[in-house]
Amino acid sequence: MRRFLALAAAAALLLSGCTAGGLTDQARAGDNKNYVSGDGTVTLVESGDRDDPVDLSGTTAEGDEVDLADWRGDVVVLNVWYAACAPCRAEAPDLVAVATDYEADGVRFLGVNTRDDVAGAQAFQRTYDIPYPSVLDASSGAALLALRGSVPPQAVPTTLVLDAEGRVAARALGRVEESTLRGLVDDVLAEEAAA
Repeated sequence: MRRFLALAAAAALLLSGCTAGGLTDQARAGDNKNYVSGDGTVTLVESGDRDDPVDLSGTTAEGDEVDLADWRGDVVVLNVWYAACAPCRAEAPDLVAVATDYEADGVRFLGVNTRDDVAGAQAFQRTYDIPYPSVLDASSGAALLALRGSVPPQAVPTTLVLDAEGRVAARALGRVEESTLRGLVDDVLAEEAAA
């Protein structure tokens, strides 16, 4: 009987660990997974409700300077990531597919790497054949600061779709599925075409 009760208690603990907790629960868990995953929430922002354009610039893993102000007029997808983040690795092929397919439509992609040094970021980019640059933000945090209000500091990955004015039109917290990202980009492109 004791053995049965012990097994039942262990099963209950295991099942309780499988329930989805919020970001706060994940942060408090102390499980050393080194990231707090987003909850999969996708938020759309109506054109009249959008905040000011995102003011983000920085140095890429290749040493080039990027300033989103130079990309005004284009729809931009920003993906916040780092190499040790399992959901970031899982979504990388989907981001590559969408970036490649929408390049001809003038959609630009920019990664924001929150933790890695140059070598770590470049290794990730080579492994997943990432066709777009990433700003390295580990030392300054300036890029995440520019995204405050749009990206929870610990919710990585997060993907933002910016309209042609540079304003956040959509946000996906956590791993973004390819079909979801395509839908978000299509919506913003259609909005721009109708304007």
